[in-house]
Amino acid sequence: MREGAVGDATRIDRVAPTLSELAERGARVIVASHFGRPKGKPVAAMSLSPLAEPLSHALGGLPVHFVSDCIGDALAPGDVALLENLRFHPGEEANDPAFADALARLADLYVNDAFSAAHRAHASTTAVAERLPSAAGRLMQAELEALGKALRRPSGRSSPSSAAPRSRPNSRSSPI
Repeated sequence: MREGAVGDATRIDRVAPTLSELAERGARVIVASHFGRPKGKPVAAMSLSPLAEPLSHALGGLPVHFVSDCIGDALAPGDVALLENLRFHPGEEANDPAFADALARLADLYVNDAFSAAHRAHASTTAVAERLPSAAGRLMQAELEALGKALRRPSGRSSPSSAAPRSRPNSRSSPI
């Protein structure tokens, strides 16, 4: 985001299949995310509100309700809500149990579609996943499958430390 507008909707487009599938099945979809490093305080330039319209577009026009508090709101089956930037709350990066409890009360199931954030010990990733039945979303699933494939079938490239041929006096070595 730059100057309150989405410049590249790639990430939004990539999570849309998971969100659409959940909404079509009657789930109350709560999208929780973070942006920047606001240090536990609201920063207008880091608000997620500009994402609601592009997210709605990626979901085929399904309305996305923006919730200005990252603790959430009540939804009807099939509704989609986008919570405000989780990092506006000091409990997010602190992995605060009370904040995690408040987030977990909004849902019956936790679906993580953010492979790049899954390693963080934050309330919205680690702690909520410990409180609810959890699953990987379609994007996370695809990224894990790609990683698994890469680990099973190396591309043939070697790291520089292992690619250097050992030289012995009077020996021939061929390039790898």
